[in-house]
Amino acid sequence: MKSIAVLTSGGDAPGMNAAIRAVVRTGISKGLTVWGVQEGYSGLIEGNFKRMGSRDVGSIIQRGGTILGSARCPEFQTEEGRELAIRRLRGAGIEGLIVIGGNGSQTGSHALNQMGFPVVGVASTIDNDLCGSDITIGVDTALNVALNAIDNLKVTASSHRRALLVEVMGRKCGYLALMAGIAGGAEAIVLPEVEVVPEQIAKRIQDGYERGKPHAIIVVAEGANYNAEGLCQAFRDKQLLLGFEFRSTVLGYVQRGATPTCADRILGTRLGAEAVEQLFAGNVGVLVGVQGGALVHTPLAEIVSCRKTLDPWFLKAGDLLSY
Repeated sequence: MKSIAVLTSGGDAPGMNAAIRAVVRTGISKGLTVWGVQEGYSGLIEGNFKRMGSRDVGSIIQRGGTILGSARCPEFQTEEGRELAIRRLRGAGIEGLIVIGGNGSQTGSHALNQMGFPVVGVASTIDNDLCGSDITIGVDTALNVALNAIDNLKVTASSHRRALLVEVMGRKCGYLALMAGIAGGAEAIVLPEVEVVPEQIAKRIQDGYERGKPHAIIVVAEGANYNAEGLCQAFRDKQLLLGFEFRSTVLGYVQRGATPTCADRILGTRLGAEAVEQLFAGNVGVLVGVQGGALVHTPLAEIVSCRKTLDPWFLKAGDLLSY
């Protein structure tokens, strides 16, 4: 193998640039030509490739987002689109591909690998809903952004004796909400995995108010059956008493665009470098991740058919410790 490419796909995650940097410099150290694919799978189909040198990835490890960009590409979901992508790669003399991204991105990786083009995936998504890795690139940064916001909101909530509903990202997975809620001392945590009943949340907050709590924080994952504003509306419509006045705050994309933490820079570097090692060795059709602190290589076929679940211990702790 003499020439490889790297792309980022799906939602950007802090630490992606660290992974790109590691791919480029590890590849060059092995005598490989490394190409960056601009704008994800869309760039793959368009043949939008840029040769990457060591200096092209200088001073990017501290930057959030991805220097390669990312874009939705409905065409890639078709067999014709994927065949065109492979022709573009082979036409440029590229013999292997590294895909940095989450579930949807790795579904694309698996499809290309099934069609005979060597691919290695790198686990990257702030939702931490990707099987094959205990933690994925971007999670630590997103958690710290959410936690900092919760800490700040708790101060003003206490000053005004209010209940604040804080909505964090997590369309199908409540990992961010659960961990940020536990670490932030939330009175209630609302997750997509557990159907919420507004009456139960209101009773918990009302009980805390009667016990003399000066505030209440409710952390809500955006994909729960009630989001933050929806839960506020339910409290109003059902005339549920919380004791406190209540407001909602949506953190949104600020969680994705932050400067990557040390943990995400190291994780991105580690996974990016290992992806090159596996591609170079011919161990393709796998996702590179971390389990129990060790690097692991899980077949992409297992990744795309697996649904990651929340740790029951943390679910129990989130409920128990909120009192």
